[in-house]
Amino acid sequence: MKKKIFKIIATVLILIIVFFISLPTLLNKAGLHPDYDSKKYNFTNKRAVIISTSHSTLNKPGETTGKLTGVFASELTVPYYEFTDSGIEVDIASIKGGKIPIDPESFFYAVKTNSDTRYLEDPILKEKVENSILIDELEIDNYDLVFISGGWGAAYDLGYSETLGEKISQAYYNPNSVIGGVCHGVLGFINAKDSLGNLIIKNKRMTGVTDKQIKELGIDFTPQHPEEELIKAGVIFESKTALRDVFANLTIVDDESKFVSGQNQNAGHETPQKMMEILKNKQ
Repeated sequence: MKKKIFKIIATVLILIIVFFISLPTLLNKAGLHPDYDSKKYNFTNKRAVIISTSHSTLNKPGETTGKLTGVFASELTVPYYEFTDSGIEVDIASIKGGKIPIDPESFFYAVKTNSDTRYLEDPILKEKVENSILIDELEIDNYDLVFISGGWGAAYDLGYSETLGEKISQAYYNPNSVIGGVCHGVLGFINAKDSLGNLIIKNKRMTGVTDKQIKELGIDFTPQHPEEELIKAGVIFESKTALRDVFANLTIVDDESKFVSGQNQNAGHETPQKMMEILKNKQ
């Protein structure tokens, strides 16, 4: 009898171990951080800036405490290495400047990407994240590519920053620049206005993290939701869906080839790739 119980326990433990070992692969096959065949360009004298949230607490309305959050790691690391691997010089900026908070859950072994692992061993990018440029100090016309990262922290500050709106407006009217963002990062577009005060993104095709995904993740108490805010701004909002939207994926290039938007973290490779493709075609 004891031997039988021991065998059952041993079998259960083995199954648990196999499950945890296989979990990253299972999530990948389900659609999380899908494999992408990235093209390497050979750009020279091109510059990009990646802009991040500075908010570090997943707090509910009226509260000041909560889980640690910030930028979702892969939404910064993946585009960073996509750009640098193609010869582009990349700066890192944030709403408040200084140290950028990174959501600790984004380094969980089952969701951590190769780019995240690369970041953890990269003193250059670490230094840029520790000492990010204040967005007010950005000379935005110096950049060919302007990318806005997401993460839950972005729901608290990107869409409220008039300065960020002004920078995106400048980038929009720079004929040499391409603008992109993924997930909550697209909230950085909603305050961009033309000379008459009209919202620049009105009537443009875009995507961002869906209300469905936000509800599924239990963070619908955050102050701004990309799908809702983009629709308010007059965007023609498009998205893909899945059993759970964390496994969905979509990247959209607007009709002017000026904005490239990714639905969530799964578009981390394709969005910067599409931006570089547009940049290449400008040459």
